[in-house]
Amino acid sequence: MNTPAKPGVRPANPNFSSGPCAKRPGWTPAALDDALLGRSHRSSEGKAKLQEVIDKTRAVLGVPEDYRIGIVAASDTGAVEMALWSLLGARGVDLLAWESFGSGWVSDVTKQLKLNDVRTLEAGYGQLPDLSEVDFSQDVVFTWNGTTSGVRVPDGDWIPAGREGLTICDATSAVFAMDLPWDKLDVVTYSWQKVMGGEAQHGMLILGPRAVERLESYTPPWPMPKIFRLTSGGKLNEGVFKGATINTPSMLCVEDALDGLNWAESIGGLSTLIARSEANLAVLARWVESSADIDFLAEEPKTLSCTSVCLKIVAPWFQALDDDGQAKAAKRVGALLDAEGVAYDVDAYRDAPPGLRIWAGSTIQSTDLEALTPWIDWALAVAQSEFTA
Repeated sequence: MNTPAKPGVRPANPNFSSGPCAKRPGWTPAALDDALLGRSHRSSEGKAKLQEVIDKTRAVLGVPEDYRIGIVAASDTGAVEMALWSLLGARGVDLLAWESFGSGWVSDVTKQLKLNDVRTLEAGYGQLPDLSEVDFSQDVVFTWNGTTSGVRVPDGDWIPAGREGLTICDATSAVFAMDLPWDKLDVVTYSWQKVMGGEAQHGMLILGPRAVERLESYTPPWPMPKIFRLTSGGKLNEGVFKGATINTPSMLCVEDALDGLNWAESIGGLSTLIARSEANLAVLARWVESSADIDFLAEEPKTLSCTSVCLKIVAPWFQALDDDGQAKAAKRVGALLDAEGVAYDVDAYRDAPPGLRIWAGSTIQSTDLEALTPWIDWALAVAQSEFTA
């Protein structure tokens, strides 16, 4: 087989990683010139910066006024685990898992917290569990969007308004790109490194009134590390939600988060961010529809993620390979794209089926995705020539 010709157009920005994600269009280090460096985060100026992140987050996302917004340690993982350790144990728990991160929360609850009254509702990569089976007399822990499977819940209609338990939602690859029904969510977590392309390290914890009531009426039976403590004397530590972070934040990361929020406001806010992500998905959907070699990992169109778009290779030559061969061929496609400088970090997640994962969130330009898809076709053709020679 002859080596196929390379496409003539390259993406202007080849950063399609699913975390940390691409910076907003036009970002340069000059965006951080106003960072409060060499100063205490507890100074009046430091607290003002942190409060500004909280206020702009509320404004852009439309978070209700009676929901608390806090900046916490250890990215989305820290925010989720803070919620699990602080809130669970008062009643039974339903855990939903259909990809790696949801499975991680199952492990936390069953192996670390070692709760007994637990049900796990699982589905394979590309699928969702049966949402009609969820018991909302229990607390419910779930991801809104499966970052490693490209599968999202279609909406919040499956969550009743009159639920008894809390809904704890890991929304790190959904928030700012998908419409979250705040009245259905008691806890929402995410990190700056995802949809807004901020720097890693910090997580965001958003608590609704029902979660606050749980915190003030229930004390878990296990020791609580300082970094997880949200209450003092049986009352919510309101300072955490007013910029008085439990541990020291990076003010450089704070400035970057502010830059992303300012950009979001400048382009029209949440509706524009969502529209950008959906337009990016549409570019990939048109390409997949015309391709005989690629398909979405998500099996149902209504569950297809518009941020972490996961692709499987369905070309006959690829399907004829054994499992090891498929893994190597998929890695080869990613390596070819990386070597050409047209797409970095697009391999499928290590626990997911072999394939590609392309971030299509709000900071990605549609024109870059349009330039990328012919390169994927090229890389597939090169891999075919190498693995079928």
